[in-house]
Amino acid sequence: MLEIQNPWWFGESDRDWELFEKLTYKVRPKWLDELSLEPFSLNFVVGPRRVGKTIGIKLLIKELLKKVSTPYAVFYFSCDVLEDYKELLEVLNEYLQLKRRKNIKKAFIFLDEVSLVEDWWRALKFLIDRGELRNDVVTVTGSISLALGRHFETFGGRRGKGKTVEVMPLSFRDYYQLFYEDFFPLKGNEVFENYLETGGYLAYLNGTLKVEELVGFLKADLKALERSTDLARDVMGAILDKAPSPTSFNAIAKAVGVSPHTARDYVELFEALHVLLQVLYLGGDGKVYPRKERKLILRDPLIVRAMELWTRRKVDRAALYEWLVQEHLHRKFGEVYYYRNSYEVDAIAGNLKVEVKSGERRGRYPKDVKVLKGPEVPGFLYDLT
Repeated sequence: MLEIQNPWWFGESDRDWELFEKLTYKVRPKWLDELSLEPFSLNFVVGPRRVGKTIGIKLLIKELLKKVSTPYAVFYFSCDVLEDYKELLEVLNEYLQLKRRKNIKKAFIFLDEVSLVEDWWRALKFLIDRGELRNDVVTVTGSISLALGRHFETFGGRRGKGKTVEVMPLSFRDYYQLFYEDFFPLKGNEVFENYLETGGYLAYLNGTLKVEELVGFLKADLKALERSTDLARDVMGAILDKAPSPTSFNAIAKAVGVSPHTARDYVELFEALHVLLQVLYLGGDGKVYPRKERKLILRDPLIVRAMELWTRRKVDRAALYEWLVQEHLHRKFGEVYYYRNSYEVDAIAGNLKVEVKSGERRGRYPKDVKVLKGPEVPGFLYDLT
């Protein structure tokens, strides 16, 4: 399996490189520049399936091969063929033996979809503690957030210069730049209509992904985590029924017929799977109130379409506009909140306060609140850099 997955060892081309060149829409992912490539580093790359993590890693490998003295210094392994950490440890030990035979001092090790392997962290922790990887750069990817099960804490003090990178579907700005270099309002609205249909999934845009496949991937991950797909669907349905209004775990639990603890578990699971984001209440005193009702937003238009298909619900355009603004602000500032009193502010992040109105503006807002009408949303999203 090592030989099959590392064709560059033998001067051969990788299949993913060839497929990439044939794509109609393609970009070099910006997140590659966020990874640490200095030893010792343990990088975590997390994000939903089919969002481009694997092709991004393969493109990085192609770049690294031009810099290393031997192709054997770059090792890639797709872990979805492994059952548990013992098999992962066997694979890594086999490569480390090869590394010693080739007298390689510094290696780049990529473990793709490692979060699907049971107790995967045990293999890495063992090798790190033994000093086997001290001169290497290790990058692991997963569709299930590696924070699930406190795995980040497991590597406390063991990550060296490593970074954590979240890979999500393309932002509207990156999506727009697939078609045009400069932003023009009319073209912006035209491209935005397409974005509402395709989301930021390049695979969908290139015709290599179907909406129903996203549902299948989600159900497969839920089963791998030993969760009920039927219950998960009901919880998601309750979330869409409440959108875009704030809700609580108690309200979701009541709608589904489960305990608030179970409702919370599934909401947090959807968050770990990068399907939704929790937007907490920020009081006028500047404090965050986690016990108050929260907004639950879906993170990409194509994810919305997939969840509509799965739950047989329909999300209205106003909710979609609001969610896109909240998601894009979260990407820029790393956090986003909402406020509601005599007036509502859909999104608060950094120095911005934004209320999204799909129709005409109504009511009065403080001067520091930016009120966006529907046609203004594309330009606002594009300008967020």
